[in-house]
Amino acid sequence: TNMSIEAVTHAKWWGAPGPLFCGPKTQYPHTGYWDFSYTCDNKWATPPEFCDIYEGQKGGKHIDDAPYANAAGRTDVEGCCWWGRGVIQTSGVCNFGKLNYFLGKRAHDEGRESRYPDIDFCKDPEAICANDNHRELKWIAGFFYWVDQVQPYESDGWVYIDELHKFVDGGMEGDAFINSVSGIVNRGCHNPPC
Repeated sequence: TNMSIEAVTHAKWWGAPGPLFCGPKTQYPHTGYWDFSYTCDNKWATPPEFCDIYEGQKGGKHIDDAPYANAAGRTDVEGCCWWGRGVIQTSGVCNFGKLNYFLGKRAHDEGRESRYPDIDFCKDPEAICANDNHRELKWIAGFFYWVDQVQPYESDGWVYIDELHKFVDGGMEGDAFINSVSGIVNRGCHNPPC
């Protein structure tokens, strides 16, 4: 794929990595890693060093002098443009594909009703947060994920809707339910590690 994107937002704490990016191997033959501990603002170094990866950077450095494999063994960022976007951070090619299948261009192209017939979420994942004509998309994508993944969740006897009723009927006390739902959203299961 020739998709090339740099994220619009990112963290800004000391040592925070720069914006996520993706692109074809012709643009990024390999990627390295982010050194969180690097002190980049050193005016007294020879030559002087400055934090210049992003505005407001306080520390850290991208080390890309050699390929560095991720957990899946990949050393490139080709086709990896589906990082989190929207209120629940819709991420992954599968979730963007589902959004496109039910609400986007693919639904329209296959003759189904489509709320966003001109948006191909697979080719333009940035549309969730950067579409001026549809600012509601960051919320729609979050609601879609909630309805598709959280509400029907059942695993090892833990059923979301039953646990929600228990939580509400019990006066919404404690944080076990909230932690479980957070696990579903962020890790894919109610009792991480999954």
